[in-house]
Amino acid sequence: MGLLTALLTAPLAPVRGVVWVADQLAEAADREVNDPAAVRAQLAELNQALEDGEIDLAAFEREEDRLLDRLEAAMGPEVARD
Repeated sequence: MGLLTALLTAPLAPVRGVVWVADQLAEAADREVNDPAAVRAQLAELNQALEDGEIDLAAFEREEDRLLDRLEAAMGPEVARD
């Protein structure tokens, strides 16, 4: 990068920094949402909520299906659901 290019694009440096930080945050959030251990923990909490009577069976099954779909996506195609 030449000196002239560096001088002309210098005002954009903060914008590039903000974009980079936003990308890093999005990637971290995606990793956390798709982490199989986190999804398994949410399944355990959901099961406990059903056992404690906090949710009904229909709500449990809807949420369980959603979480199992996320778990399957996170673990890849080699894991098959019944």
